[in-house]
Amino acid sequence: MTRHGGRVTRTRIAVIETLLASDQPLSHDELGSMLAEIDIPHDRVTLYRALDWLVEHGIARRIAGGDRAWRFEAARADGHRHAHFHCDHCGQVICLEHLEPSFSTVLPDGYRVDRAELILHGACASCSPQRSANEPCCPH
Repeated sequence: MTRHGGRVTRTRIAVIETLLASDQPLSHDELGSMLAEIDIPHDRVTLYRALDWLVEHGIARRIAGGDRAWRFEAARADGHRHAHFHCDHCGQVICLEHLEPSFSTVLPDGYRVDRAELILHGACASCSPQRSANEPCCPH
């Protein structure tokens, strides 16, 4: 954090440690609950600001969820990127570590790709048996 010119705060440290320990991306509410469990004082705004700062400086990544809730994960030092699976029924987002998107695209002159995201949508193992094959995952 100091390398990026930021203050080292207890909340930022706790957030990044929680993200590093998690095997799946976490929502703001999930992170807030986890911080409360380990007695890290915070409020919603402080947590949003910590997450925004970590994402802005490439320490964490923000993943769009189909439920309009951002999920967050720690950025890896080796630059590894992977796809994610979003259950449209329960909202769970999991990492697909072995599915590394490779995009080869031709862009117009002067354009460049800085990042790309791949999110697969469907039903997780817990939700799949609850639905018939023709029933949509979520009412739209």
